[in-house]
Amino acid sequence: MMVFSTPCCARPDTALCRWGWLLLALWLGIAATAQAAERSAVRQAALHATPQGYALDSDVDIALNATLEDALTRGIPLNFLLELEITRPRDWWFAEDIAEPVRKLRIYYHLLLRRYVVESGYRTQTAASLAEALALLGRVEDWAVLERGALKAGKTYAARLRLRLDTAQLPKPLSIGVVTGDKWELATSWYEWSFEPPVLSRPAPPLP
Repeated sequence: MMVFSTPCCARPDTALCRWGWLLLALWLGIAATAQAAERSAVRQAALHATPQGYALDSDVDIALNATLEDALTRGIPLNFLLELEITRPRDWWFAEDIAEPVRKLRIYYHLLLRRYVVESGYRTQTAASLAEALALLGRVEDWAVLERGALKAGKTYAARLRLRLDTAQLPKPLSIGVVTGDKWELATSWYEWSFEPPVLSRPAPPLP
């Protein structure tokens, strides 16, 4: 009977085996990063009318990889950009660009308070756990994106929304390291939908 053996398994101290374990660890790290990116997604988004114009509500599921989680616990803030693009499709011509508003979001761990701090627009909230903080970060309500008159009644518009980590805001040594891999990157796919302008709310009458 012939017996086959693998030198790497028989001699785990060989250079070949060490390279094998290194490649496996690298592959697992890349796979974990990809899975975290896939779990991050815009779940829903919609525009609604306000007395001033139009506002956006959206929910984004945010999943951080181990590198980003570790950065937070060490006090490194993570800045995100919520990017919205609104266009009006036109026959026989390019789509008309209506607006491209961007909202800045920020999350960090306060080492003294031992709580996560979430900044969205002009609103600041705190959370005891990372899961709660990410839920707050991904929930956007009444984000004013368009003024009255920006949309025409009876026309169909296209919109798309995504969330991405603003790597330009990372501390300099980390932002340089972004070039070497995707462990410092996070971006959802574009969430796309079409809509007709909702009926605008009437402005409140002036007080007597």
